[in-house]
Amino acid sequence: MPTLDLSRSSVDLTRTICDMPSVSGEERPLSDAIFEAVSALSHLDVYRDGDTIVARTQLGRAQRVVIAGHVDTVPINGNVPTRDIEIDGEPFLWGRGTVDMKAGVAVQLKLAAELSDPRVDITWMWYDHEEVDADLNGLTRLARTRPDLFAGDFAILGEPSNGEVEGGCNGNLRAIVRTHGVRAHSARAWIGENAIHKAAPILERLAAYEPQQVEVEGLVYREGLNAVRINGGVAGNVIPDLCEVEVNYRFAPSRSVDEAAEHVREVLAGFEVEVVDAAAGARPGLDAPLAQEFLAAVGAEPRPKYGWTDVARFSALGVPAVNYGPGDPHLAHHDEERVPLRQIEAVEQGLRAWLRAD
Repeated sequence: MPTLDLSRSSVDLTRTICDMPSVSGEERPLSDAIFEAVSALSHLDVYRDGDTIVARTQLGRAQRVVIAGHVDTVPINGNVPTRDIEIDGEPFLWGRGTVDMKAGVAVQLKLAAELSDPRVDITWMWYDHEEVDADLNGLTRLARTRPDLFAGDFAILGEPSNGEVEGGCNGNLRAIVRTHGVRAHSARAWIGENAIHKAAPILERLAAYEPQQVEVEGLVYREGLNAVRINGGVAGNVIPDLCEVEVNYRFAPSRSVDEAAEHVREVLAGFEVEVVDAAAGARPGLDAPLAQEFLAAVGAEPRPKYGWTDVARFSALGVPAVNYGPGDPHLAHHDEERVPLRQIEAVEQGLRAWLRAD
């Protein structure tokens, strides 16, 4: 595998690390390259936990910022190696990971090497297993082994945001809604009770549901409550005795997980509802002084983040956090994933302007 030359441009670094496959569970070669590259930087103290790399300045500054990005991607589907393309005359880098989120990681690596004397102390985090179950996430593991490394006054996740600042994030809840019946031979259906038919009112309620738009600290978050999977039946000639409808609720960060669960139960009152997974959202936290300075430096108008991101982990620890990275989030995981080169350069310039000591 190639080594990482952190003196190269952030665009070149993006090409290099995108061409180093790192599907979740296969991050080791890229994490090895990152560890080797940042360990050579004398101004950083480097710590490794599995395939998560943490590099910190220790300058005794009054404030500390945590800047993080995940190094894994969803599976490759014929979109590695990367290639340069143009759309309407604008140059893009195309390929898996260009948006989610190796362009952001490349910018972070470039600045980690360059900023030996920043205005604040910086903790850089590059972590594994973000695209899979939360229990495997490198930040989950790091929070158990070294919670002290999360200390900071402000945090930035390099998730794709079109080079804009997206504050906080929605919460995420999954529930299974069950209906029960009685099995019977389908030739004598009147003897049984069809659990799938009983699920029809669940779908009717969800189809009629009008999601809310909730303002939180000046940002408007769009909610959503949707059926995402249905499972039922045992054979083509058997009346089903069980049907399960999986429901996904994206809720504004003004709600707690308990409040979100109660809302789902209210909407689906009369049915058996089991919450199987839930993660709290994150309030924007943009009233923090460092956040205001950051917004001014990058010249951005903050927007809400609709999807769940790891900013919620920092918010839960009392560290205000935002998403700020190159790439269109609508193209994350897309087979036509591509990032405008100008966004990579703009995010690098914005972070540099804010972090460097004047």
